[in-house]
Amino acid sequence: MILLRSPRFLAFATLIGASGVWALWPIPASLETGTSALTLPSSFAIDVAVPNAPWDLLQAVAQTQSYLENDKLGRLVVGRGANDSHAIQNGTPLSGLKLTLAEGSQVASISSEAVKPLGTRSEEYTLVIPQDGSQATLTANSTLGLYRGLTTFTQLWYYYNDVVYTLLAPITIVDEPAYPYRGFALDTARNYFPVPDLTRTLDAMSWVKLNTFHWHITDGQSFPLQVSLYPELADNGAYSPQEVYTEDDVQYVVSYAAARGIDVLLEIDTPGHTAIIGTSYPDYVACLDASPWATYANEPPAGQLRFAVPEVVNFTASLISSVAQTLVSKYFSTGGDELNTNCYVNDTVTQQQLNQTGMTLNDALNTFTQATHGALIAQGKTPVVWEEMVLDWNLTLSNETIVMVWISSADAVAVVEKGFRIVQAPSDYFYLDCGAGAWLGDDPTGNSWCDPFKTWSESYTFDPLANLTEAQYPLVLGGEQLLWTEQSGPQNLDPIVWPRAASSAEIFWSARQPSGAPLNVSEALPLPHSHASVLRCKQDIRYRMVQRGVNAIQLQPQWCALRPHACDLDA
Repeated sequence: MILLRSPRFLAFATLIGASGVWALWPIPASLETGTSALTLPSSFAIDVAVPNAPWDLLQAVAQTQSYLENDKLGRLVVGRGANDSHAIQNGTPLSGLKLTLAEGSQVASISSEAVKPLGTRSEEYTLVIPQDGSQATLTANSTLGLYRGLTTFTQLWYYYNDVVYTLLAPITIVDEPAYPYRGFALDTARNYFPVPDLTRTLDAMSWVKLNTFHWHITDGQSFPLQVSLYPELADNGAYSPQEVYTEDDVQYVVSYAAARGIDVLLEIDTPGHTAIIGTSYPDYVACLDASPWATYANEPPAGQLRFAVPEVVNFTASLISSVAQTLVSKYFSTGGDELNTNCYVNDTVTQQQLNQTGMTLNDALNTFTQATHGALIAQGKTPVVWEEMVLDWNLTLSNETIVMVWISSADAVAVVEKGFRIVQAPSDYFYLDCGAGAWLGDDPTGNSWCDPFKTWSESYTFDPLANLTEAQYPLVLGGEQLLWTEQSGPQNLDPIVWPRAASSAEIFWSARQPSGAPLNVSEALPLPHSHASVLRCKQDIRYRMVQRGVNAIQLQPQWCALRPHACDLDA
């Protein structure tokens, strides 16, 4: 299959010009639309013309049918589609949608396609919907591509007076992602999130074509992950016996995600953020519960693994290896952020070990990292680390190591200059927890460290390639928005994440230059029209999420949502 590439802003203009407020999120790479009405009759059917269609493709088709029948989303205009009545009455019924794989494509499950190495996943698709009501076609090179196309197909339809319809026929979409990594990260250690909250989040991720769930599953405050080789970690480290993720839970989440085109990147952060391990292995943790905690840690409680001690090195490598071998993903994060050196300077055990071996703290960390990463590489997995492992320490890391840039967007340059591939996760654009005020006690006037609140529109202005040379562009794998959960739990998960996390979904799916290279979105959407137009699309996906049971927060008063551009700054 050959995908047509076109400037992103031209595709967007076509979409908006067709009817003013029709919206797809993320915007396809190439889009052509008309102005004819089509309806979906009760006889509409999806024909899966794929030999030996995998179970998860059939499941995706059933889910698509359910969305088409139950979304019942009225257009975001005054009257919610009442003015479309005449067009609807004269609309042509669409007979069906046929799914096929391109000639020569191998048939494999969505789940297996979703966990292939980055850069080898085939997510492209072509969707053609004629205006005469004849069968629409969705073609891709893989079942994963078909899944992405089904996601787009469900966003084309609206509901009024018991009719599901579109006014955009004929429609031709040729689409593929600009970046292979498009993620969302959730911390489930500061506060616990039951599995249904995770699966609902995975559903929402799939609706905007995110493909990586970065699961920060343990931290200094709790260890909710059950590990068969080390059951005491969760027994002593979980908040309660009910607030754990069993091995079956993890496998369920992984398989649920994969069937929706999402890979699960699990993170066990080491050697920092590990105080909770001290409840099971107190001799393995330096400065455990030391006071004042701020001297020894970025947040309470204090405590970090004694990585200079060989027994601790072996334990950590064994722990990570035992968990990683149960996962299908090719990637595993060992963390490595916010390591507090004061903890070791004042730790007798660490200092004795360093003196006996003649090693420096950096030498010891290098040995520790070689052991943990070596265990992963031996399993055919690629290590993922936070940026400090590259910028603050002189470590020997595999060239394949992926580095997450988080402290500042400005740090991306320094990391790629060292030749590492990066995931853009900068706190100054993508941290969803910022701006909620201080959570520490006895600090009534405190603010969050990463103030201000990161609005969807501020996140949307992020340029993944800022200050990089063209030769460095391929080192940017993509990016993710993140929720650290000191002040979040199941009660506010949906509204704090959605629809803000959809901003990066579009940045890393849709951004491209006329040449086809990834592109700063501000160049692709010329102001002043662009922000208001993008807001219309953002509103649309937000309302659709609510129809599907995700409690996404409002972006504006509904009066504004129903009146395109009426609430623009210069209206």
